[in-house]
Amino acid sequence: MAAVLARSDKFELCSKEPPTQTITRRWCFAVLQGRIAYPLLVLVAAVSVCAVAQTARSTVVAGASDVATLEVFPIALRSVEEPSALNSTLSSSGSVGNRANTRRVIVIGFVGGYARADDQGHPEVQFAEYLRDRYRPGVHAEVFANHDGKKALHEVLRLLDGGGNANPSSTEREQARIIIFGHSWGAGETVVFARELGKLGIPVELTIQMDSIAKPGHDDSRIPANVANAINFYQSRGPVQGRTEIVATDPAHTTIIGNLHMTYKGQWIDCSNYPWYARTLNRPHHEIENDPRVWDLAATLIDSEVDGRALTTRISSSWKPFIK
Repeated sequence: MAAVLARSDKFELCSKEPPTQTITRRWCFAVLQGRIAYPLLVLVAAVSVCAVAQTARSTVVAGASDVATLEVFPIALRSVEEPSALNSTLSSSGSVGNRANTRRVIVIGFVGGYARADDQGHPEVQFAEYLRDRYRPGVHAEVFANHDGKKALHEVLRLLDGGGNANPSSTEREQARIIIFGHSWGAGETVVFARELGKLGIPVELTIQMDSIAKPGHDDSRIPANVANAINFYQSRGPVQGRTEIVATDPAHTTIIGNLHMTYKGQWIDCSNYPWYARTLNRPHHEIENDPRVWDLAATLIDSEVDGRALTTRISSSWKPFIK
């Protein structure tokens, strides 16, 4: 804005018209264009606030043992033997605490905006900790910033390679069990990252997108064929609204579990992990990130992938009111 104003002042000084006439004409032009420019400015400002706000640390949500965390992220405090609310309804093959059939799974999460990968104020970071505690050593869960896709890819290759040299064999790649999740820009990066894994012949068991926002030049709607299952959560209020629908590039290889429209009218979601201006300007986008229902279903889906149980159709049936 400062650069634009400086350039405008310089232009006026070079004009043959009196400065007052030039300024008046510019203001008239600005008013006439305001019908288009103002909404665009508001949208850009909201997106910027959303992205910057995600870097703010919470003074309320301090960790998995904090009382506020229980309200925002209740599954983090469950015991390993306790099934989730959805599991108690959906499971038909024994307790989720039975790890006899546990397979080693790599879970990669991406935070939104400009958030740091170690920011405890974000449920994505807390969720990764929950998974590590719940499944150790059966699951490796790690969170990255949404602009650190290359770093995440190197880590996955390192984990797949038995020798630890980030150069897995074709067999090691084919036998990979990978789950990816994220919110906002992190959800958009989820699809981009899955696509990069596909180029290397690495399959993905599940992708979870939460109010997905694609960066310019990226496509977060078409799920690549190397992904076995994908689910999309979105909301349709506020200045920043997530991707409403994802589709399979190849339906023969990818099952879209559902496009779940989450609504918050009349329902309070604790967003105290965000500063006041983010809660005021863009609350719905942050509500979906802090929605316990979203994380509960994510945990249920990961339970099924780790334990080798197929819950897709029953989950879709149970969540029918939210399925698009």
